[in-house]
Amino acid sequence: MATQPGSIVNANRRVGLMAGAVALAMLGLGYASVPLYRLFCQATGFNGTTQRSTAEQAAGVRATGRPITIRFDANVAPGMKWVFRPEAVTQDGHIGERKMAVFYAKNISDHAIVGHAVFNVTPEQTGAYFHKIQCFCFNNQRLEAGQEVRMPVIYYVDPDMLKDANARSVDEITLSYTFLPAADAKG
Repeated sequence: MATQPGSIVNANRRVGLMAGAVALAMLGLGYASVPLYRLFCQATGFNGTTQRSTAEQAAGVRATGRPITIRFDANVAPGMKWVFRPEAVTQDGHIGERKMAVFYAKNISDHAIVGHAVFNVTPEQTGAYFHKIQCFCFNNQRLEAGQEVRMPVIYYVDPDMLKDANARSVDEITLSYTFLPAADAKG
């Protein structure tokens, strides 16, 4: 029995439409992958991504007697004319205790620069338990030429970390920031 020419054309059209739909879906996933990855990291603490909490959420957290040391690391992107450093390199406290760290930044250029801080914590398994209540990293920071600022970070380490077999033995967490020029120059 001979194949009908119309059925071959219809079959080719279906295959072409399916291939086009797959290509469009892959393109859409490509654009959505960065925001989806960011949401995944924020929800799980994957790759050292810290959590964000409100003051109300933090009010329900009670400090434990378990000591923890937080080490602070500050960097700027190559070519970005800022000085950026923590006022104290380490801070001792207890798991569940709200603490405030302060970072110093100065624009050493002759023009305004808008920066955005990216961050993570190490060891990576502690990211799900490191909560920031207030942070300069939540918004772009605009510094005028020669301007100096002190920028606070209010944080706590969630006591649930003590229930996690992979994280409970950690006694020091490093919070690291890198300032980059902001993609959009709105401070």
